[in-house]
Amino acid sequence: MTTPTQFAEQLSTTTLLRFATAGSVDDGKSTLVGRLLHDSKSVLTDQLEAVEHASRNRGQEAPDLALLTDGLRAEREQGITIDVAYRYFATTRRRFILADTPGHVQYTRNMVTGASTAELAVVLVDARNGVVEQTRRHAAVAALLRVPHVVLAVNKMDLVEYAEPVFAAIAEEFTAYAASLGVPEITAIPISALAGDNVVEPSANMDWYGGPTVLEHLETVPVSHDLTACHARFPVQYVIRPQTAEHPDYRGYAGQIAAGVFRVGEPVTVLPSGRTSTIAGIDLLGDSVDIAWAPQSVTVRLADDIDVSRGDLIAPVDDAPAVTQDVEATVCHVADQPLTVGQRVLIKHTTRTVKAIVKDIPSRLTLDDLSQHPAPGQLVANDIGRVVVRTAEPLALDAYSDSRRTGSFLLIDPADGTTLSAGMAGASFAAVTQAEAPADDDAEWDF
Repeated sequence: MTTPTQFAEQLSTTTLLRFATAGSVDDGKSTLVGRLLHDSKSVLTDQLEAVEHASRNRGQEAPDLALLTDGLRAEREQGITIDVAYRYFATTRRRFILADTPGHVQYTRNMVTGASTAELAVVLVDARNGVVEQTRRHAAVAALLRVPHVVLAVNKMDLVEYAEPVFAAIAEEFTAYAASLGVPEITAIPISALAGDNVVEPSANMDWYGGPTVLEHLETVPVSHDLTACHARFPVQYVIRPQTAEHPDYRGYAGQIAAGVFRVGEPVTVLPSGRTSTIAGIDLLGDSVDIAWAPQSVTVRLADDIDVSRGDLIAPVDDAPAVTQDVEATVCHVADQPLTVGQRVLIKHTTRTVKAIVKDIPSRLTLDDLSQHPAPGQLVANDIGRVVVRTAEPLALDAYSDSRRTGSFLLIDPADGTTLSAGMAGASFAAVTQAEAPADDDAEWDF
């Protein structure tokens, strides 16, 4: 038997997998998560007792494992998931951060939040209903967010008598759809979250299935989130100038390294100004170091006294991103109010926030057949579409396909700070310089 000390030592050497669950209402996402936690012995005794008590109060004989994740009172009363529920658990092979996202169309925006940092998405389908519009929507969001691994969990197989043809037909339809979206890897698993079939333990009711259980796949799927292999990017969050007798000339630029590696002596450029310098020093937790990497939080000191402020991006001279005022991107609209052509917004990219105008909405994605609906004029809640945004100041953007951290942004309502859309920058931009800013200085928002 593994002792607590041995288990802690094993965890220190295991990898971390961030994954999200998604699916339509009543597909059984919360039950799957509850079963996963329960059968992997990741539920504390008092938590299980609370679930058993709540289940009895609802007239249920067996514990409703969905209550392990549906923590809000409104969720328990309605029997649906509303908010993103984060759960942390571990096995001897891997550590997990799980985001259980809502299934109702009204809360699709929450899936964007949950899947934005995920390396894997589990999309559930009710075996009785097959692939529905919300299934397609979640597959599209996973593809849009560049989630590298997608698991199709065909749930409630017990209600279709564990029929292999039912599973095969659903798996074929979903795989073809997700592949057309560009999802690189799709794994289909037939399960019954309520009965525990193929969740943690193999099912005796589906001897025709020879693949992994859900937990086995989660434990063994390759995880590649090495930020140090990406283009080096350092968004400046704060300028440190103590101006004390001990440090009269100290000037450092603090923040979290978004990606890559930085070294003392390396030539760098500060964007969007384009000024260049050399890294004179890196301070980490009060000590000077010669090298730092993502996602460490550090203070960078430059050899030259140049103008650097919050929102600037420090990058290697020979590997700097393009600077642009014309942002072409795909967005998932998450606000109740529509996004319209000509609308004034704020765009938040890393630590930089600038004014912008929505110049065009070329198309909206039709999820049924993946066709592009041209010139929709606006995007409403849960729509996915292409936008063209003109910013008041240049931004240093990477393509989202190159970097999920420095290729993403938010569109924000300047009136009340509401998040309107989550954006993923396109692969190419029309780069401009500071001198190419529009000449009309009379209109503050007319860029």
